[in-house]
Amino acid sequence: MTILDNLVRRAWDRELGVSSLTPIRSLEERVAAWNELARRPLQFQACDATDYPALLEAFRSTRPDAIVHFGQQRSAPFSMMNRDAAVATLVNNTIGNMNVLWAMREAAPDAHLVKLGTMGEYGTPNIEIEEGFIRIEHKGRSDRLPFPKQPGSFYHLTKTSDSDHIYFACRAWGLRATDLNQGVVYGLSTDETVACERLVNRLDYDGVFGTVLNRFCIEAALGVPLTVYGLGGQSRTFINIRDTARCIALAVESPAEPGEFRVFNQFTEIFSVLELARRVHYVAARRGLEPRIEHLPNPRVEREAHYYSSTNEHLLSLGLEPRLLDDGVLDDLMSAAVRFRDRIDPAQIAPAISWAAPFETAAGRAAVGAVPA
Repeated sequence: MTILDNLVRRAWDRELGVSSLTPIRSLEERVAAWNELARRPLQFQACDATDYPALLEAFRSTRPDAIVHFGQQRSAPFSMMNRDAAVATLVNNTIGNMNVLWAMREAAPDAHLVKLGTMGEYGTPNIEIEEGFIRIEHKGRSDRLPFPKQPGSFYHLTKTSDSDHIYFACRAWGLRATDLNQGVVYGLSTDETVACERLVNRLDYDGVFGTVLNRFCIEAALGVPLTVYGLGGQSRTFINIRDTARCIALAVESPAEPGEFRVFNQFTEIFSVLELARRVHYVAARRGLEPRIEHLPNPRVEREAHYYSSTNEHLLSLGLEPRLLDDGVLDDLMSAAVRFRDRIDPAQIAPAISWAAPFETAAGRAAVGAVPA
């Protein structure tokens, strides 16, 4: 197994002045730690997906059977920060994905692409969200068509175009691919991180890369208000980090057929933001903490009261046994916040970027290069 990485995420953290709550070792140290535990050795190769000659050579030298493509800028707020960040997201995600497809065509046409998508591609339609495709009846005729997309940021727009590009490459070139439309990932521990602390996962809580559940748990551990954007009626899909790893394995172990483009909705539960805040408040109260829930103006342009329901049958049919959100996971996150309390920067918790207003925050003013280095 080979990891290709350009380490640009670490560079963006430095430029924005943010960091994971958990201390993340260098990639070289993480690979060494993995190789001490695993039966299958792992190697690291520096490579930028936007550098096509380097990517093509990597594909030729490794001759992969499966390609797991997670090498993308994954933050909606980052993509809305300023023009440079939006372009950086477009170049890294869209050009990088296009290069992966062409490198597959030239050097690994029989490989199976497992691509990280996002449930955010769909938006919040007033109908059940199907898995990638929907059967339409129109004026006496019917067809199975891609499910309509309503992306909510420039980041989500790049993921939507990625899906279209992959679907076309499968039809035109006979490639095989699985698009994993993932919900918000929560949790910190996996079997590997429990066995070796050098493999600890990221725990992002800041206003650019942080997730809502991480933010609530950090705020609860600090004893400050749990900050809900708007009314908190926004509903989204969620998945435990252990299930995320299992879903990738299931997709790799059961590859798509040549020319097939599959879409798996990769989530296990649906929560509203306010519901999550109440869950965290309950667990915090059991620890003797009583953080109040505070509503802030919503920096995003999104509907706060809406219908939300989605299908996730494909991964369940392959054998996924969901680990549902429980008090133990929330307590684990708060315990990590207490343990690494000296690494918390409270100034990073507040929303840093507004979808519609001028950017006056440090994150909004940060200079981010258009092309990853």
